[in-house]
Parts: sequence; C-alpha cells; structure tokens
Amino acid sequence: MILTIAAAVFVFGLLVLVHEFGHFITAKMTGMRVDEFAIGFGPKIISKKRGETIYSLRAIPLGGFNDIAGMDSDNNPAGERGFCAKPVLSRMIVILAGAGMNFILPIILFFGIYSTLGIAQPATEPIIGDVIAGMSAEKAGIKEGDEILSVNGQAIATWTDFTDKLKTIEAGQDVLLKYKRGDEISEVTVSPTYNEQEQRVLIGVHSNVVYEEKTIPEAFTLAIEHTKEMTVFMIESIATLFREPEQTEHLAGPIGIVQMSGQVAERGFIPLLNFAALLSINLGIVNLLPVPVLDGGHFVNLFIEAVRGKPLGSKAVVYTQRVGIALLLMLMLFATKNDLVRVFLK
Repeated sequence: MILTIAAAVFVFGLLVLVHEFGHFITAKMTGMRVDEFAIGFGPKIISKKRGETIYSLRAIPLGGFNDIAGMDSDNNPAGERGFCAKPVLSRMIVILAGAGMNFILPIILFFGIYSTLGIAQPATEPIIGDVIAGMSAEKAGIKEGDEILSVNGQAIATWTDFTDKLKTIEAGQDVLLKYKRGDEISEVTVSPTYNEQEQRVLIGVHSNVVYEEKTIPEAFTLAIEHTKEMTVFMIESIATLFREPEQTEHLAGPIGIVQMSGQVAERGFIPLLNFAALLSINLGIVNLLPVPVLDGGHFVNLFIEAVRGKPLGSKAVVYTQRVGIALLLMLMLFATKNDLVRVFLK
C-alpha cells in the first residue's frame, strides 16, 4: 500500500508539475505577471518571493499550480501585463505550453533510460523476468530467475517455445512446469487465468531482458521516435473510444491509475519512469481535446477571438465552461465506475 501511494504521488506530481511549469515559463517569457508558482497544493510549508513571484512548497505533493494575473478579464490587477491584455498569439503559446511539456517530458525520460541503460530487448532464454503480483505464477511459487525446462512434459529451449506452449492451453486447464532454480530442479502446477482482452490464458510472468547499449545521438533519436509512436497509438486509441463505445469499459480513472502505478512500481523504478512517460503523453493529448475548461477548449476560444477580432462574451464562456465541466464529471464518474468494477468484481 505504501509503495502504491508513493508511486502514485510521484507519477501524478511529476506530470502535473511539468505541465504547470510549461504554463509558468512561457507566461514569464511573454511578459505576463505570475504572482505565484507552487509545488503541491494545500497549506504552504515554505515560500520565498523573488521579484514579483512567490515560489512556494505546499503540503499536498500532487503537482502544482500557477497564479497568472489577469486570467479573468473582469479582474485584471496587472494591467498590460495581465494574461487577458496580452496578444492572442502570446496567450495561445501559454495555453499550449502545458500540454507541450507533457510531450517533452517523455523524450527526456526515454532519453535518460536509453542513454544510461540502453534498449531493453527480451532475452531468448526461457528465464523468468518479472513475476506479476497476485497472478497464478506467483501463487505457485515461481520466482524471478527461474529457468523453465518443460511445459506439461514437453521440453522447451527458448522463451518463444514457452509462450507458444502456453498459447495452446485452454481456460480451466492446469499447467505442469518443470523449472531450474540454482542447481535444483523442481516441478509445480500452475492454474492460468483467462484474459478476455488477449483471448488466451496467462500465468503472470514476463521474460528476462537484456540491454543493448546506445550512443547519445542514437538514444536521443530513439526517444523522439518512441514518443511519436506512443502519441500516434494513443490518439488512435482515443479515436477508437468514439467509434466503438463498447471499448470504454477499458477506460481507467484515478483509482485505476493509482493501482497500475503500484503494480508497475513493484517491477522497479525504470518501469515506473516508462509508465510516467506514457501517462504524460496521454495527459498531453487529453488536455488538447477541444473541451471547455481543458487547454484545448481555451485554445479554441482564443482561435475564435483571433478570427472575430474580439473575445467571446462572458456569458458564452460561462455556458461553455459549464458544459465542459459536466462532460468531464460524467467521464470521471464513468471511469471511476470501471475502476471499482475491476477492483471489486473481477
């Protein structure tokens, strides 16, 4: 439980903090007055004013926030340096910068992993890498480093042999594994779990991995390519939710993300960094959706202002924001329902 909470705080905190830093740094660069940049929420622990901005550390370590003066045109104490008084292009840059940082963060994380460790490749030997907590392999006593020798009496030589044999197992059928741990050879019966999404049984293990070293330029190029591939994949996945509403049963909310954070953290810090990178991409994409109250919705309002030559009326803004809040609340409730079903009924 402690590991799950710590992992969730790290992931959520990093993603939101990076997002807010994007708004903060571009607001400064475009001459806007930023009254406060806070790390965390809630009561202040420490704070220091440098120039016109208060930099504070707050009690709840979940991201942070900016207080940019003049976000509301009816309340602009900063005059020409208020957000609402700046040119449309400057405001567009500030609005998009948060999501932009959520795409830059994965590049930084992937680059750090690739340049120090290299690229993880599945090992060819039938040696167990990660064992997923709560799955049948762990319950049967299988541990990381065990070498699988046979499946139901059939000898195997590679990891591919092992997975191919498991693919032939039917739901409800037990599997007899012979494995080597150190110098000792043992046998154990494992009861696989049928996975509806993959349409096959799983026992809850991953292959061992080896790392292929990369040069700094290679690591940087691969980090950009991987971020691009994941961005395209997630956009396609979101589009699938609109085309195939039944796929929304796989949508995860805060509870699901917290649970996944803990599961990934059990595999180590590097997998957690990979998970944070993928969530950052997802956060960036979602924030750019043209939904009122999200950054994408604010950008649409600014685009309309640029075309019309004047901002939308205050009533129109209020109404659209109410619709946006209602949509987000409905989505959050639906995702939370999915989380509760997965946690308590499956």
